[in-house]
Amino acid sequence: MAPDVDHQYDVAIVGYGPVGSVLAVLLAQRGHDVVVLERYEAAYPRPRAVHFDGEVSRMFAACGIGERLPSISSSSGTYEWRNAAGRPLLRFPPTVDDGSGWPAGNMFCQPDLEALLVERGGALPTLTVRRGFEVTGIEERDDVVTIAKRDGDPVRARYVVGCDGANSTVRRVLDLAVTDLGFFYDWLICDMVMAVERTYDPENLQVCDPARPTTVVSGGPGRRRWEFMRLPDESVDALNEEATAWALLAPWDVHPGNATMERHTVYRFQALWVDRWRSGRVLVAGDAAHLMPPFAGQGLCSGIRDATALAWRLDHVMRGEAGDSLLDSYQAERQPHVRSVIEQSMELGRVICVPDPVAAAARDEAMGAALDAAGGVSQMAPHPVVTVGLFLADGRPGTGDRMVQGRVSGSGAGSSTAGERFDDVFGVGWRLIVAAGVTTELPADLAAWFASIHGVIVRLGARPDADAGTDAVDVAGTYTRWFAQHACVAALQRPDFRVFGTTADATGAAGLLAALRAALGA
Repeated sequence: MAPDVDHQYDVAIVGYGPVGSVLAVLLAQRGHDVVVLERYEAAYPRPRAVHFDGEVSRMFAACGIGERLPSISSSSGTYEWRNAAGRPLLRFPPTVDDGSGWPAGNMFCQPDLEALLVERGGALPTLTVRRGFEVTGIEERDDVVTIAKRDGDPVRARYVVGCDGANSTVRRVLDLAVTDLGFFYDWLICDMVMAVERTYDPENLQVCDPARPTTVVSGGPGRRRWEFMRLPDESVDALNEEATAWALLAPWDVHPGNATMERHTVYRFQALWVDRWRSGRVLVAGDAAHLMPPFAGQGLCSGIRDATALAWRLDHVMRGEAGDSLLDSYQAERQPHVRSVIEQSMELGRVICVPDPVAAAARDEAMGAALDAAGGVSQMAPHPVVTVGLFLADGRPGTGDRMVQGRVSGSGAGSSTAGERFDDVFGVGWRLIVAAGVTTELPADLAAWFASIHGVIVRLGARPDADAGTDAVDVAGTYTRWFAQHACVAALQRPDFRVFGTTADATGAAGLLAALRAALGA
C-alpha cells in the first residue's frame, strides 16, 4: 500500500537500530502513531554492540521481549584484566543480579536482539516502518515537522527523533555542535563464530600488553570477539587486512579450520557528545547524541536509557498530561549521566591503551598490588546517580537512584512461592511503592489524577497472610531492604525505573504525588 502523503504521525523516528526500535515500541505500545524512517532496505546483519546490563534488560522487558532475552544472550561471567605476563590487575566476578531483577551483565549478538525488537514492533498496529527512506532535510513550522526524502514524498509528524547513529543525518541537518574530548584509538574488531564450543577462563578478558593491547570477550551464544589496538607505527589500512586479522588471532588458536570470521573492521573509539539534544520538535538519542569508548560496556546501554527516558516524556506531552517543557528535562538528565559514563570509560581506556613498556610496568605494579590488597576482587564503579531533571528536589535518600525490582506474590501476582517480577505484575509506568505495614491516605482528587496518567499505587505486605489491603508480598525482602537502606517508607518510581522521590513517613506520600503533578506542568 502506498503511503498517505497527507498523513501526519505523532512521532517520526529516524533510524531503526536498537535505540530507534525501543523508542518506537514504547511509544506504539501506548497507542501513539509512530513511523520509523530507515535509510537501508535491510537490517545490518553483522555484530556490533555485545553487552547490555541488568537495567537495560529491564527496559527491553518493558518492550515485551523479556522472556526471549535468554535465547539471544548469555551471562557475562568473570571479567578480568591481566598484564602481558598474565598477572591479574583487575578481577570482577559475575554478579547474578544488580538489583534490576535481571542478570547484571549480558553478552549478545546485536542482529539477534534487533530481530526480536523488529518482530515486536511488527505486532503493534500503530507502528509503521519505511525502509529505503534517506532523509535529506528537516523543516519545522508551527506544530508540524516535515522530513524530506530523496526522490520521494516527505513525511510529517508532531515530533522527530534522530536515532540514526554515529554518522547521524539528523544531527548534521540540524547542524548541532559537538564537544569532542579528543580521546580516540583505532582498534581492529574480529567477530568469530567458533566451530567447537570452548571454555574460556575468564569469560571476558582485557590483556594490558603494551606490545598489543587486546580484548577477548563473548559475542553472545556461540560467538567470540577479539579486539586488537592499532600500534603507533601501524596504518589503519594494513591493520584492516583479513590476513592481518588471522595472524593476530593465531596465538589464540583461532584459524580458518576452527572458526568463521563474521566481520573484521577497524573502528575508532571516540568520546564526544552533542551540545544540544533538542531543537524545537526535533531531538536526538543514542549514538546520534553521544559516543563513548567501549571499555565500560555502556555505549548501547546509554542509548537505550535515552530512548526509555524520552518515550514517557513524549507520551505525557502528546496526551496533554504535561507541558512541552517536560522535554527539556530529557537532556538535563541524560547528558550529565552520559558524560559521567564517558569519563569512566576514558579512565578505563587510559589503563588499557598504554603502548609504552615503562609506563605499563609501573601500572602493572600499582594495580597488581592493589588487587592483592583487596583479596583478588575488584569493585565495579557504581552507576552515576541522576538528580538533575524531573526529580523531587529535596535531597531525600534514594532520589535519582535506579529502583530495585523484586519478586512479589499474592493478590494479582499469582500463587508461585518464588513470586514474579514486579514489572510483570504491575506493568511499567509511574508506581508509588509503599512499604509493608505502612498506611497512606491520599486526597481523592490526587489519587484520581495519578490514576489518569496510568499511575499505580502498590502496597506491599510482609507475609502471605498480611493485612487486607496489601497488593502483593515482597517475597525475598528486596523492597524491605531498600526502604531500610534509604530510611523511607514509600518511593515513587518513574516509567524509566528511576526514583522520582521518597518519603520517610506515610503522610509524605501525598506530597510525592503533588510534587509530580506540579513537575509535569500540565
